[in-house]
Amino acid sequence: MPKSGFENINQMGSIMKSFSNLNAAVDCAIISDDLYLLMKDERNNRILQHFLLDEYFPGTKSNFINSESGQLNLFNLLEEKILHEDAAEYKIEIQKLMQQNDDEEIFLRGSIFKREIPKIYNYTCCISGMKISATSSVSMVDACHIIPFSLSFDDTINNGIALCPNLHRAFDRGLIALDSDYKVRVSGIFHEETSNYSIKSFDGQRILLPIEKNFVPSLENLDWHIKNIFRN
Repeated sequence: MPKSGFENINQMGSIMKSFSNLNAAVDCAIISDDLYLLMKDERNNRILQHFLLDEYFPGTKSNFINSESGQLNLFNLLEEKILHEDAAEYKIEIQKLMQQNDDEEIFLRGSIFKREIPKIYNYTCCISGMKISATSSVSMVDACHIIPFSLSFDDTINNGIALCPNLHRAFDRGLIALDSDYKVRVSGIFHEETSNYSIKSFDGQRILLPIEKNFVPSLENLDWHIKNIFRN
């Protein structure tokens, strides 16, 4: 295994000591070409996985290496919770995991949320309609929490919308919001130069909603965002 791959991992580990810290601080990461090639190779990927478990999670690594079917069952269980569990029950589970310092499962839940939201919106920004398809693994649509996870502990689908990165940032910073009719509200506190990427042009536009009605954004959460984040 090339040395550069391990160096990258050790550097990351020296900065972030828990998955929760990493998840809160990083939206995405760029890995070296050497590490990417290693991860594409099944044998080397398994070696890398065991190295990470031995290095950072020696006390709990047995939870992950018992069997591939066991890992898949856990993933499917968490996916079901994120898709269908009541937000209040989900919050209680997250708080229990935090008390147990189970950062691994919290991180895994967050990763599933980030994967499922774009998929439910057909990898399309629900405001701009932007969708990019590529042969390589390229994503230009983010999973955006309506109420920040740090406050809500809520990774359920109804607390998420799919946005392109610039609108994601605008939503998080209170420059845009969604009303009870799922229409965009744009804050009047900022000025923008004329361009093809105008945020204010979306004011009053109704967003694209998931086909599955059970997955539409929670009106209660959108109302919270308007009252607590939106800069009117």
